[in-house]
Amino acid sequence: FGSLLTDMEQVGVLADQEHLAKIEKIATEDQIEAQTFFREWASERVPDARLMNIGSALQLRQLLFAGALNQKTSEAVEMVRVFKVPNETGFIEEGKKKPKKNIDIELHGLWGKDVRSPLPVEHTTPSGWPGANTPMLRGLAGTQGVAKKLLRENTSDLSEKEAKELGLGTAYTAFGGGREGLRACAAMDALCDVAAIDTLLSNFIIPLQGDAIKCSKGRIHCSMNINTETGRLSARRPNLQNQPALEKDRYKIRQAFTADVKKGKTLIVADYGQLELRLLAHMTGCVSMLDAFERGGDFHSRTALGMYEHIQEAVDKGECLLEWKGGADGDEPPVPLIKDMFAAERRKAKVLNFSIAYGKTAHGLAKDWKVSLREADETLNRWYRDRPEVKTWQDERIVEAHQLKSVRTLLGRQRHLHQINSRNSGVRKHLERAAINTPIQGGAADIATLAMLEIQRNKELNELGWTLLLQVHDEVMLEGPAETKDRALQLVRHCMEYPFHGTNPLSVALNVDAKSADTWFDAK
Repeated sequence: FGSLLTDMEQVGVLADQEHLAKIEKIATEDQIEAQTFFREWASERVPDARLMNIGSALQLRQLLFAGALNQKTSEAVEMVRVFKVPNETGFIEEGKKKPKKNIDIELHGLWGKDVRSPLPVEHTTPSGWPGANTPMLRGLAGTQGVAKKLLRENTSDLSEKEAKELGLGTAYTAFGGGREGLRACAAMDALCDVAAIDTLLSNFIIPLQGDAIKCSKGRIHCSMNINTETGRLSARRPNLQNQPALEKDRYKIRQAFTADVKKGKTLIVADYGQLELRLLAHMTGCVSMLDAFERGGDFHSRTALGMYEHIQEAVDKGECLLEWKGGADGDEPPVPLIKDMFAAERRKAKVLNFSIAYGKTAHGLAKDWKVSLREADETLNRWYRDRPEVKTWQDERIVEAHQLKSVRTLLGRQRHLHQINSRNSGVRKHLERAAINTPIQGGAADIATLAMLEIQRNKELNELGWTLLLQVHDEVMLEGPAETKDRALQLVRHCMEYPFHGTNPLSVALNVDAKSADTWFDAK
């Protein structure tokens, strides 16, 4: 396997530098626009906010949490505070000949100089101060783009319930509702945009253009590592494992990763579907999960159907359908599908499916969903009610880990958990979760490794001229002649579906989605 990884490093992947330069320009312009939008809104309430550093956690805290208490010391955030910022405007003080490098700005709360912030403190820093992290800001803003859309449509005077249903954040009510509430949500949305674009620029777009990581032929050669705790591959210079989620890839960064089209080549991208959940079903012998995977269709809708009685009643009455395969002419379903009619419940079921595979508890879910511990516990119990084998398996893994101070993956790789019997409950709970998720994540890594070796060994794929380029979690990328892509797709899919030397001894099928295209983005 090590030899395969070094071969992949040497081949590298072709990166379209023109595309990267183009999207860097667009992203930078979008970021400046978002910064300007926020500063102009904030400066109407706090004049010096037009000069603030939007990336400063301290300055944002001053605007959002003036007067709020430190959760550990009971000190309060100052009502007014002076900050030094770079003199980007070149302002020259009266009587001076040259502009100073830095100038002083005065910031206070967005609700007024002498008004304490009405916002609840949902996140604190390690030292106890209110923190303005991304989830908190997104909660203020609401669903991305909704506030600006409603402003364009001249929508106003919504009730708190209507605002929530439309996807507006808590800033709507905190800033008095109406048009001012919408503008506040839009400003917070812009603030989230600034941070999101900064992440894309600094972590992906700019590093991929660095001279240190690309060769004269335009191919990028990352360094792959196999030293993660679960056995997953990691990469550096650059970290190609850490690409933005497809729904967050707003600038189509993946489009920069391309086949050598001039030489008649194309890409194949193949991805396991719900691999970790399938492994959970196999390892636990869970009848409900095994049955759901055998039936196929929308796994998360099927989970929601089993969890919520009102969804079961709606299906029984014919008010909605679990799935719809279409009529002879591809007709629309006669009634809504569960995923449309009960979208919130399906989302919760989806989160639960993956959270349980990672060993998350009711405390973690309550925090994620911003609900009471009791409500999170009830939802968790509903999930386990139809899947008791999963709970039994998890309890057994924890007991075994306490005894052996280690845990093993599907293929027997061992992860040591030396501190699992620690008196520190935080350390102990963390390692108990590791005892649950390591067999799952590590098992997924085992299967991905076997699949790569199966692809490498496939004589026909080699003769057709196909080469492995990347492996990102449950996904592999190959490059080869476009004229043989159809046959290569069949071979790659078979190698991944039967990675155990051409067989699959698991109690679940390994579902693989494979597609051919000239860029990584188009193959997704």
